[in-house]
Amino acid sequence: WVQVGGLAAVQGAISLTWVIYNLYLLKLLTGLGFPEALGTILLVLENALAAVMEPLMGSLSDQSQRWVGSRFPQIALGIILAAACFIGIPLAAWLGSSAIRLLLPVALVLWALAMTVFRSPALSLLGRYAFESQLPQAAGLLTLVGGVTGAMAPLAGDWLLSLGAGTTFTIGSVVLLGAALVLRQVNPAQTIRTPQVQQPGPPPRINWSKLLPNLALVFGVGIGVALGLRLLLQLLPVQYGTLSALPGKRALAVIFITVALTALPMGNVATRLGNRLAMGIGLVGLTGISGLLLSASSAHQVLLLAIFAGAAFSLVSNGTLPFALSMVPPQKSGLGTGLYFSGGAVALSLFGAGVQRLGSPSPPLGLGLAAAGFGLAIACLALARQPAATGASPTSPPPP
Repeated sequence: WVQVGGLAAVQGAISLTWVIYNLYLLKLLTGLGFPEALGTILLVLENALAAVMEPLMGSLSDQSQRWVGSRFPQIALGIILAAACFIGIPLAAWLGSSAIRLLLPVALVLWALAMTVFRSPALSLLGRYAFESQLPQAAGLLTLVGGVTGAMAPLAGDWLLSLGAGTTFTIGSVVLLGAALVLRQVNPAQTIRTPQVQQPGPPPRINWSKLLPNLALVFGVGIGVALGLRLLLQLLPVQYGTLSALPGKRALAVIFITVALTALPMGNVATRLGNRLAMGIGLVGLTGISGLLLSASSAHQVLLLAIFAGAAFSLVSNGTLPFALSMVPPQKSGLGTGLYFSGGAVALSLFGAGVQRLGSPSPPLGLGLAAAGFGLAIACLALARQPAATGASPTSPPPP
């Protein structure tokens, strides 16, 4: 749990910086005279680049684990680069007001790229800190932190904006560096698995012909979950706003607070039921909520659906990383984690490109697409099998 707490600190720092980024993106761009549409274009570009960078950086961390015995050098480098780029964003905005305006878009893209250097390598460490059957319970702590930081956008967004870009981005950079320090102090190289005597000869060979379908399914789950949640989180506040004079941010706050409150209990449920069954229940629940949201006739009904969505979201969020890690051999955990995030980046990039070209979807179309996304994730989950590799894994016991 100490090591998982270190990962939770990293997850919280990642979530916080993205909350700050999304709050300030349009304000900084329009402050320099850029059109608001540039914000969507940048997000599409950043997600397209992340779709390539996430599995690449995850795979590089697998090589680092193999040759150096640790992923932390890459994680530390990525966090330092991300912190430097993050604090450089308001500086680029200040310089752009009197010199070169393009400094700001360049700084925004560079920061997003720097984040991909360490996210997959860091979160893939979850597989080293818990037995496979207890991974959803361990992932619950990451979901808890993500829910708390996610709630900051609707609850504390105005306060963060009132601090000013310089102060807020500095806080984000310091939190990133602090998370790296916490992870380093809790020994990121430690594993709960008992080391075994390594057999002589080359490392075990991966049966790629059998592993590639598993990787494709992890990628598909990433696409489906990201697309469904993105649309649901966008349209649920819209539905609430049409039925209440209160701002739609209230519905978002309810979702994220529910996610935080139910993360650990849902982790226990998934540990008892099995991760894939629990994930499937959560995905089916989110699919049903997407349909019921269209028939909601009062703000109270929308808020009740938001509570159920938060609980179902906890089941799914707790299960995504354990699912990705279960589909690959331990020596490819960075690649598996990176491909899950890559799928999510592809979904968000396509969504942003669609919004840029066609505009935001209507509630019936958007919620229908959300249900389709969750359906894709359910189908991939149902088709998933255990990883296939030839030879013993590094953590398997030696033959008698």
